[in-house]
Amino acid sequence: MGIYVNMGDASFEMSRNSDIYVDKSMLIAQMNRAYRTERRFLCVSRPRRFGKSMAANMLAAYYSRGCDSGRLFSGLAIEGEESFPVHLNRHNVIRWDVQRFLESKSGYDRFIDDIERMVIRDLKREFPECGDFPEGSRLKSVLDEIYGQTGQGFVFIIDEWDCVFRMAKEQKEVQKAYLDFLRGLFKGAEYVELAYMTGILPIKKYGEHSALNIFDEYSMTDPKGLEEYFGFTEKEVLGQCEKQGVDYGEMERWYDGYLIGGSHIYNPKSVADALTWKRFRSYWTGTETYEALKVYIERDFDGLKEAVVEMLGGRPCRIRPEKFQNDMTTFGTKDDVLTLLVHLGYLSYDGESGEVFIPNLEITQEFLNVVDSPSWGGLTDALNRSEELLRSTWALDGEAVAAGMSAIHGETASLLKYNNENSLTCTVLMAYYSAKAYYMNPVMELPSGKGYADVVYLPKRDTARPALVVELKWNKSARGAIVQIKDRQYASWIQGYTGDILLVGIAYDKKSKEHACAIEAWKKEE
Repeated sequence: MGIYVNMGDASFEMSRNSDIYVDKSMLIAQMNRAYRTERRFLCVSRPRRFGKSMAANMLAAYYSRGCDSGRLFSGLAIEGEESFPVHLNRHNVIRWDVQRFLESKSGYDRFIDDIERMVIRDLKREFPECGDFPEGSRLKSVLDEIYGQTGQGFVFIIDEWDCVFRMAKEQKEVQKAYLDFLRGLFKGAEYVELAYMTGILPIKKYGEHSALNIFDEYSMTDPKGLEEYFGFTEKEVLGQCEKQGVDYGEMERWYDGYLIGGSHIYNPKSVADALTWKRFRSYWTGTETYEALKVYIERDFDGLKEAVVEMLGGRPCRIRPEKFQNDMTTFGTKDDVLTLLVHLGYLSYDGESGEVFIPNLEITQEFLNVVDSPSWGGLTDALNRSEELLRSTWALDGEAVAAGMSAIHGETASLLKYNNENSLTCTVLMAYYSAKAYYMNPVMELPSGKGYADVVYLPKRDTARPALVVELKWNKSARGAIVQIKDRQYASWIQGYTGDILLVGIAYDKKSKEHACAIEAWKKEE
């Protein structure tokens, strides 16, 4: 048993011994289907705290001939698979965690040599019959020699593969040498039976091309059917909540929201912490500081801050993630920044609509920490006004709502250009930020009656609040907005959905720079 070659199963055993353990063993069945096929190269990227290392530990324990791990899989779903006994502890496994070789900047120039030296040292012990390899031998040459003499191949498991791109962000030569090393190790190598790499970022691209195009990528924006292994599913979280006696509704509110491949996925570490300590809070800050998010959303890209404001208000933002270069420095547009935030776990991506959004209350707290600073104008003050403005709306107090809108406009003037209707929409979303506690995410341009309602807030179930149908007017009257809602029957679509409905007309006069608001209770037709 070696450190890097044919290691033991101690790490996976610790996971199995934990009070909170969710069975993800069917990932092994997916890997067995890829074994010694053209699909044997996999790069699975997901954020920190999403169980990357646990999955790597499990695969190493399963495949490695350096241990007898059958006991650890007893009772797990994989036991029933036909391929389970075929590969159990039958393979030579090479595993390393790149981050262990990059603990300081001084290691950037030598970490590849260190990886090769340490792995070759273990290989010499494991295959003494292949002779003593010359000093300075490259890992690829040693593996070719072993395969040629013994016919035995290798399963590679590489954790934190992208650590170089996260720690040595600006050192292009170091990054290039690393990619060349991986390309040389895997390209055309018959000794590779399976290669499984984990990281936060997908494989680095140059232009439109991947530097390691032999790998299939499974990422937060394109999981390719592996989404249930990216975190905890709704069913799994519900089961754990019942087992631990924890309120599932609160768990959902705090940690649900990652929409991966059409499935709702929870952050495993946050859920496990909440189950363990029986407290709902942001556990993200345990390993991540708000500075990591701050660096990216304060970049000077047109529309970036407006997008953040809209997402805080519940409105998703459409992006095109295809051009993202899969690193942490090459940014050309706000789409590049927002795509990175998806891979870092700060945003969720809906592949069907092509939109990103803030997934849950935990991550919302991280965004609020960032915007509570001078560089974000008075956004925090604006959001703090929201509860009062919402209650004024319920009270049909149009004057108070207009005054609140004007105050919010003044507090966020440095953020929003405020010269078009989209900026007015941003102000409304900020103004009704507190609606999250009572309403589902706002529906934008809801098809209703004979047109589209600008913003509709539908109350959550078991919440005795009126639905809000909001119409915005630029250089027109608020009363005219109410007339339009009635004439075009915007409220008719939701009439059967909820009890009371309020019609809210909000207008902004560019010349006088004043807001106006009119509010009426919808009178249903008998």
